[in-house]
Amino acid sequence: MTRKSQNTAVLEKIDGIERELAKLKRDVIHNLVARRSLRKMKPSLFGSVRGGDVTEKMIQESKHNLFRKLNNL
Repeated sequence: MTRKSQNTAVLEKIDGIERELAKLKRDVIHNLVARRSLRKMKPSLFGSVRGGDVTEKMIQESKHNLFRKLNNL
């Protein structure tokens, strides 16, 4: 093997190692982000409803408030 072909082979191996390293970094970052999103606590809805029991009237008012801008569709 000539010196030039040896250098080319070494550079190709380095390129492959760099690509593998980038792929591993991406996988590690992806796993960290996924793990953090699973650990996030969901906010409590305790105290969000007036009076304790949800009535039909409260449900209708909430629907009206939520969808009031959709009447023009």
